[in-house]
Amino acid sequence: MTTTLARPAGPLQTENMLVAAVPPEPEDPMASTTADRGHRRALAAFLRSRRERLLPSDVGLPAGPRRRTPGLRREEVALLSGVSVTWYTWLEQARGIGVSRQVLHGLARALLLSPAETRHLFSLAGEAPPDGNPPEPPREAGPALRRLVDALDPHPAYVVSPTWDLLAWNRAEAGLIGDPARRPGPGPNLLRRVFLDPATRALLVDWPGQARMLLEQYRAAADRHAGDADFARLTGELLAGSAEFARWWHTHDIAEFRPVRREFDHPRLGRLSFDYVKLAELDTPGVTLVSCLPADGATARRLPELSALGAPCGG
Repeated sequence: MTTTLARPAGPLQTENMLVAAVPPEPEDPMASTTADRGHRRALAAFLRSRRERLLPSDVGLPAGPRRRTPGLRREEVALLSGVSVTWYTWLEQARGIGVSRQVLHGLARALLLSPAETRHLFSLAGEAPPDGNPPEPPREAGPALRRLVDALDPHPAYVVSPTWDLLAWNRAEAGLIGDPARRPGPGPNLLRRVFLDPATRALLVDWPGQARMLLEQYRAAADRHAGDADFARLTGELLAGSAEFARWWHTHDIAEFRPVRREFDHPRLGRLSFDYVKLAELDTPGVTLVSCLPADGATARRLPELSALGAPCGG
């Protein structure tokens, strides 16, 4: 028995369905670059993950017969977004087809994407974000950022690259998490420390919550840089070294940076609580400067001790 979906009323019954009624021929796979294929695979995986998390009732559709897989069917997403089933299927198969901004907006509405997820969708499709802000290119920390990081002491502060490499930090940050320059192994990286370093896991009071939040922010950046060797290398290392990272990675959940409070069980100074904020990027687009503000009086009073523990300054 075949279930016939009623076409929704409203703006989704527009030219999108006509434009995509006859899917274009896929491009020659040999003519695409590794980066292109990586972006298409990331887009396909993201769409599948968002489709599978939704129930028919979430989008106003009847449940119908028993479903063999979780979430919406492809034909339901195609109907809701105003495209043909074949075209949407090719999109989830990472075929070499183009996607217009109009169709991306339709997919975002159909999949009930958040503003952050919508920006991520546009980025994966190679389009400028819907708010018009260009993606940030990867850069190294500039001299102005390094001076600012030092000037923020005794408040912990650090700079990370798009791959979460620690590019600069001050004495207070070294006192809080341990001097990154003195750790063995590859260059200092915040994701490696959080997921692969037992001392950092013990330091964070809410390790699961904080670790997953960082992973979701990294996931957004990694998908935007699909095919990049540095991201691929780091992701592979984390997938192999952390069961939690591997489990959360395959949910395809993403997040943007937002102010957050983190608590630490410091081995020398006891419980410390900081509010993490992102500051202006100044002369170095593509990197993130984070400063930690004491969330209570007890933490504020310990800032000089924290800075002293981190001397001499690394970074």
